[in-house]
Amino acid sequence: MNARPPLPSAPPRPPRRGRRLALWGALVALLIVAQSLLVWLTANYESSRAQEQVDEAAAEAVAEIRQALARERQGLAAMLWNEPTPERWRADAADLLRAHRDLMRIERRDGRQRIVDLVESPYHGTLFAQIPRREAEVEMLAACANAQRMAAPAYSRSYFVPVPGGLGLEVMDLCLPVQRLGQADGTMVATIALSRLLDEALGAELLRRHEISFVEGDGTRLARAGSHRGAGAYVADRVIDVPGEKLQIKVDSGARPPGLIPNLAVALVLGLSLALTGVVALLAHDVRRRAGAEAALAESLAFRKAMEDSLVTGLRARDLSGRITYVNPAFCDMVGFGAAELVDATSPPYWPPELVDDYTRRQVQRLDAIARGESLAQEAREGFETTFMRRSGERFPVLIFEAPLVDGSGQQTGWMSAVLDVSAQRRVEELSRQQQERLQATARLATVGEMASLLSHELNQPLAAIASYATGSLNLIDDARDGDDTLAMLKQGSQRIAEQAERAGRIIKSVHSFVRRREQARETVRADVLIDAVMPLVRLQARKSGARIELDLPTPPVRVVCDRTMVEQVLLNLTRNGIQAMETAVPLEQRVLTIQARQTHARWVSFSVIDRGTGIPDEVAKQLFTPFFTTRSEGMGLGLSLCRTVIEQHGGALDFQPAPDGGTEFRFTLPAEPERPRRADADAPAATDPVDTTAEAPP
Repeated sequence: MNARPPLPSAPPRPPRRGRRLALWGALVALLIVAQSLLVWLTANYESSRAQEQVDEAAAEAVAEIRQALARERQGLAAMLWNEPTPERWRADAADLLRAHRDLMRIERRDGRQRIVDLVESPYHGTLFAQIPRREAEVEMLAACANAQRMAAPAYSRSYFVPVPGGLGLEVMDLCLPVQRLGQADGTMVATIALSRLLDEALGAELLRRHEISFVEGDGTRLARAGSHRGAGAYVADRVIDVPGEKLQIKVDSGARPPGLIPNLAVALVLGLSLALTGVVALLAHDVRRRAGAEAALAESLAFRKAMEDSLVTGLRARDLSGRITYVNPAFCDMVGFGAAELVDATSPPYWPPELVDDYTRRQVQRLDAIARGESLAQEAREGFETTFMRRSGERFPVLIFEAPLVDGSGQQTGWMSAVLDVSAQRRVEELSRQQQERLQATARLATVGEMASLLSHELNQPLAAIASYATGSLNLIDDARDGDDTLAMLKQGSQRIAEQAERAGRIIKSVHSFVRRREQARETVRADVLIDAVMPLVRLQARKSGARIELDLPTPPVRVVCDRTMVEQVLLNLTRNGIQAMETAVPLEQRVLTIQARQTHARWVSFSVIDRGTGIPDEVAKQLFTPFFTTRSEGMGLGLSLCRTVIEQHGGALDFQPAPDGGTEFRFTLPAEPERPRRADADAPAATDPVDTTAEAPP
């Protein structure tokens, strides 16, 4: 038999079936995923809506409870107005208890927290019928102590009070401090039932849909209200801050988790058709928004960097441990150290070595205050002055303003400081002070120059008397043998010589002290001492003009805080001006200059220099305090301008007005000595009547 050739084999077919199954499997999987995702999203949406409603209900409940508590605090505070009598207090308390069913009782307690009076609610029985009130006072006493310390109402923690029938109430106390004539006079305590507070404060619609409870931190229910129990699916917890305490409220909705959404096929079709479009649109929008946000952020950072680099004010940031976290270029230029040397430093190199211990101690005190919860924001914003050191070792004054650094969650993370170099300002102030001192000395010298003729006249008289007494004494010595009375006459002549020499010395000494006196620190001095210091020079002018000086000073003398030298010059300028105003147009018998001192306010003492001249014309009054303006040919025009500057440097005011008896009254004020127990000084004048100090003619 012949063998038959083998038949050709068929070419292999592509795996179409497997590929198709894979595509169908991917499609089914995509549909399942899309359907599951749609169902989950819908259920999550319904749950979110239900949770939002519960959150809104919780916010509403918190607001209504706060309002109810605020109304009760206002009502209780109103009972203390005008210090009511016990009968009136009980009547007001009864009215308040009838208006607020959650108030169980109101007590009036004395300074030792003993009950003075109380009124029970008419809607409930006696609250402390099962246990004595003194056994449930712990939380109340703590709240009252807190209220007295803060001088404001304070709530206690809640506690359980058993009532007849085997039940009980969770209550808390509201303590209000009572003051009488500005002093603490006990407290007033109101007991509030938490469950009835919920019934009173919350609306019927809110309680119909939710169960609302006061709970402890661990979830233990203290009191509840609502028509049904909550399902536990949608719950919102909130904290109500009340003075001295925090109440935690829980809102539990009666709604249950949603089931499968209805009309699932329609939802799938719409969801699948819109899914891709929505996702692509959202992605495109999100990309554009992110790009815009990044560009805005980069622009904002560049703007802030340019702004910080252009500032001449130094900026420094520190964390709560005192470590430097940021400095700007202006701060680095100010202290001479680079940013790398300052950042992360807790003991900065710009602190002077001799002040490092003080600065470290102050920083520790501030950190301790923050740890105790004390707020330093107001103190920091007011600014303070301190001393820094440059790299060269130069010390310079700076003025620092600080503000707390707060992160996105509202927590303080450190301090931001604005630092101003005030060394140039201090140099200008020192230069101004030196110029003012030179101006004072110039004015004093000018005053003494004007009085040179008066001094020569006054010194000629005692010196001539000294010469006369000396000549007479020599003659008596030659005739000493003529009688026994000669020695007595010699003794009297010698005494006269000594008196006249002492008088001349006093005149020269008063002028010398006035010229050589320098600026001094502020000191407390009596008004009569200030006036007595310038009286020797005032008397010289008064003798020449024939004027009388009257002093009108209170007893005991008032005290002022001032620079004695500068104020004495003001008094001398004003008195000399007053005497000169009466030299020509006023009859001799009417030339009276009155100097007064009165304490017109607890913080101010008023001085007045009153003459009886012809007054000041209106055209002169407009320029009276203008520097270098004068109506006298020999005057410099600096006296009154200098006087006003001196008084304003003391915080007072200098002005003038027509005097009641004619002439002009110049009045200025100086700071009075701070309040302290007053006593009459031993050397004070015995009365406040005007004293005639007209100088007598020399013998």
